[in-house]
Amino acid sequence: MTPRSFLRSAFRRPPFLRQDLAASLVVFLVAVPLCVGIAVASGAPAELGLVTGIVGGLVTGLLPGSSLQVSGPAAGLTVLVHQAVTTYGLPALGAVVLAAGVLQVAMGVLRLGRWFRAISVSVVQGMLAGIGLVLIAGQLYPMLGAQARSSAMADLAGLPALLAHTAGSPRALTAAAIGGGALLVLLGWRWLPARVRAVPGPLAAVVLATAVTAAAGLDVATVEVHGLLASVQPPGLSDLERLAGTGLLGTAVAFALIASAESLFSAAAVDRLHNGPRTHYDRELVAQGVGNTVCGLLGALPMTAVIVRSATNVHAGARTRLSRVLHGCWLLLFAALLPAALGMIPLAALAAVLVHAGAKLVPVAALRPLWQAHRGEAVVLVVTAVAVTATNLLEGVLLGLLLAVVKSAWETSHLKVEVVEAAEAVEGPAAPILVRLSGNATFLRLPGMLGALETLPQGRPVTLDLADLLHVDHACRTALHDWAARREGEAEGEAEGGAEGEAESVRVPTP
Repeated sequence: MTPRSFLRSAFRRPPFLRQDLAASLVVFLVAVPLCVGIAVASGAPAELGLVTGIVGGLVTGLLPGSSLQVSGPAAGLTVLVHQAVTTYGLPALGAVVLAAGVLQVAMGVLRLGRWFRAISVSVVQGMLAGIGLVLIAGQLYPMLGAQARSSAMADLAGLPALLAHTAGSPRALTAAAIGGGALLVLLGWRWLPARVRAVPGPLAAVVLATAVTAAAGLDVATVEVHGLLASVQPPGLSDLERLAGTGLLGTAVAFALIASAESLFSAAAVDRLHNGPRTHYDRELVAQGVGNTVCGLLGALPMTAVIVRSATNVHAGARTRLSRVLHGCWLLLFAALLPAALGMIPLAALAAVLVHAGAKLVPVAALRPLWQAHRGEAVVLVVTAVAVTATNLLEGVLLGLLLAVVKSAWETSHLKVEVVEAAEAVEGPAAPILVRLSGNATFLRLPGMLGALETLPQGRPVTLDLADLLHVDHACRTALHDWAARREGEAEGEAEGGAEGEAESVRVPTP
């Protein structure tokens, strides 16, 4: 390649520049309020949310994996990040995110990305529903001009006191009016004309609330501005040394697993929205890990691929990864040139955006059809959501996974016990009995199997037909032999004691 041809190829206009440029602006407008709101809800400076969005565009956006999904701070990690900041402090957050990113890169290199697709969908939906409930419970407080409590259960228990406090405080009533107005805008935005809906609903709600607050001079809490460079605090050596502790390391593992699962599930959903190249899951996992590693080095929030921004990117007409890279550029320009604009945003409006986002994570409409079609999956979803709300994200997800495994084991271990009486020609006191077992004989079906066998009449020979058994585990095999030996022993005892008839026989073939 000659120098001239190289320069031509390097500076050649991208084939879909117009489509990608327009899509990047739409995604940028969606991302700004979400980045800021998630950072504030996580207990971190608002600028750190923008930093994560910038890295998601300029770093992860350039790497291979998925070409159209957009990465940034996600509502799904808000609860876990807030717990980490509260427990270990903001300086330790960078170390945790850095470790999570390195772990993601390692999992991608080891080709573990595809295994995240094996996670039960009900567990993921339950996890997101639990996160949504926690977000709603926690963000109702700043939306009504109050301080959230220590946990989701405490937030839910304190709602009556919150309402009483709001009714008796003029400042809280003002915040409630701002937050309620923003929420009404979000709820009614989809009913407006298409030209109006070209502006993203979250951005419109925040801009309108900010404009009303500034114009009326309302006394409400607003976002604290620290400055982009002042907010970026790389983790120190002491913070990295704390990773040797089980608490901080366990949080990093939770970050890596949950962020990976959410990103790869998002990738699968985005692939269904377009006809372009499919996602390479291992490469996407590496890309997410590199992005989180950079975020950790900058002391920023963890990132995931976000389905809301990714779907917006596809629907806005994006064709290549250039759209997500450009959205990162716009975020960088906004954070560098307009930092004072953040300080005008009322916290109640951002809280309303997150309450709306949390409500969309709770699949209320899909729960009833799921219950009618797959009750077990609905139970897993509800239990996971309740567990996440009542305990914490990691314990709730682990409980949901355990319940999903138990449910799958129960359903796959179907066992049918069929008792066939002898023909009329050989009926009598000692007429033989044929028992057919079919399906999967596992310890989960052991009580029912033994219950059916123990109801067989005494004094008659029994033949067990195991030809249709697909699987017999050690517990069931041992139980069958023990039952046969016990039945023959009881029959021999009756014969020695003078009982009528001969000792019965039990034939247990080897399955």
